[in-house]
Amino acid sequence: MGSELRFPVRRIFCVGRNYAEHAREMGALAQAEGLEPPFFFCKPGDALVGGDGELAVAYPPLTGNLHHEVELVAALGAGGANVDVAAAPALVFGYGVGLDLTRRDLQAKAKEKGHPWDMGKGFDQSAVCGPLATVGQVGHPASGAIWLKVNGAFRQRGDLAQMGWKVADIIANLSTLVRLEAGDLIYSGTPAGVGPLQRGDSLEGGVDGLPGLRARIV
Repeated sequence: MGSELRFPVRRIFCVGRNYAEHAREMGALAQAEGLEPPFFFCKPGDALVGGDGELAVAYPPLTGNLHHEVELVAALGAGGANVDVAAAPALVFGYGVGLDLTRRDLQAKAKEKGHPWDMGKGFDQSAVCGPLATVGQVGHPASGAIWLKVNGAFRQRGDLAQMGWKVADIIANLSTLVRLEAGDLIYSGTPAGVGPLQRGDSLEGGVDGLPGLRARIV
């Protein structure tokens, strides 16, 4: 925020079903916090479209049902394995507003067959992120509005306080599965209201206290 510096991205991790209402709209029972760990999926690092201004995002091939999912993104400036929850916030460099784009029809077909979701989630330009604000600028957002507008109309509205697993918990859990490193991005889940996008749609996303995200589907 307020800088031309670039953040070198290493890997992109995403958390599934971290907002109860979104889990319900996807036909899944919301997990009870503490009963089972969060689950993760990945996107390639080069799937990222990031920066300031209006970002041009290509409508992907082989889908007729591209969905938006607005998310708080944590950008790690340090890494580690088996990180304690109390130590996890110190790994975060900053935060941004992101979009996890999903080929929902491909994802649904994969689910039906018990196949991986990779081609529904990890396609080219499937991860969008606006400018980052450093922890020194914004602290560690734990509550406040998260929202997305499509063509000026609200599609998603929620609050970070509704996250079942908070960012520190996500980092700690993920670090038991893989060693995290500087440059990793963690997309922390989306509130309810996901829906389809069309070519030409204009998107505005926001999280209280963070620089906004603007994108257009081309």
